[in-house]
Amino acid sequence: MIAEAGYERQAPPGGRPVSPTEERNTRTYDIDLVPTAEVVRRLGDEDAGIVAAVRAQHPRIVEAVELAVDGIRSGGRVHYVGSGTSGRMGMMDAAELLPTFGVGREMFVPHLAGGLDAFRVAVEGAEDDVEAGAAAVGACGPHDMVVGIAASGATPYVRGALERARAARASTVLVACNPWAPLAEHVDVPILVNTGPEAITGSTRLKAGTAQKLVLNTFSTAVMIRLGKTYSNLMVEFLATNAKLRDRQARLLVQATGLDRDECEKALVDAGSDLPVALVMLLGGVDEAKARSALLGDGVRAALARLGGPGR
Repeated sequence: MIAEAGYERQAPPGGRPVSPTEERNTRTYDIDLVPTAEVVRRLGDEDAGIVAAVRAQHPRIVEAVELAVDGIRSGGRVHYVGSGTSGRMGMMDAAELLPTFGVGREMFVPHLAGGLDAFRVAVEGAEDDVEAGAAAVGACGPHDMVVGIAASGATPYVRGALERARAARASTVLVACNPWAPLAEHVDVPILVNTGPEAITGSTRLKAGTAQKLVLNTFSTAVMIRLGKTYSNLMVEFLATNAKLRDRQARLLVQATGLDRDECEKALVDAGSDLPVALVMLLGGVDEAKARSALLGDGVRAALARLGGPGR
């Protein structure tokens, strides 16, 4: 039995039912007849169960994170592959890693069926192109990971990418909102979030899209933490591209060290505005050269350990 808030069904013998995202939602039959306040309430009520549905998949997300970290440490990359809303979620997650953690396509590469134009306007038929999905990840290898994102878990474009990944011995993950996703049988880690029927039948930009966003946020953030892209719960490798973010650098140093702002700003200047270097200087009690040589790309804590532990 598969269940979500207010929704249960059992797989029939000998086959899978249609994806729950395509079923009609008995709670919203009259959503076009009720007042606006009631429309908004019902949409919110449908969203309310998403966090629990994602939490149920945490063990699978852990598996995916550990596979991704091992692959990246060996020189691999994570490829997000999807179409429509699912593909756009992958595009957004990958794009947000650069300003947040200083990580770009050297680690995370998004692929959207139909290309960048499909981010703004749907490209008809793109999701049905199996060969295009395979070509998108054609250069992947055994240290890479291909994450297929598909609400139904059946998108041909995603299937093509996952098949190509398996042939290349890359690790494979599926993020779907269908407990009986057809592609789940052929991946290393199936993350199947049962979001049930949408408030508007088949509109997976609603609960399914939100669930995918939560899964990808959790997955990529956990990968960044494991790779040393944070110190405590502080971002230390974000790109300071404007005045607000440069101010955040100094404020973060104050939060991390407990020192006054003037001392932190001086360390930033001495470090050439390199935040991890400044942080290691202040916490390790060393000069810029020693701090920089201790940082080997695996995070501030690892650098401090090489120096014998924090000086403060």
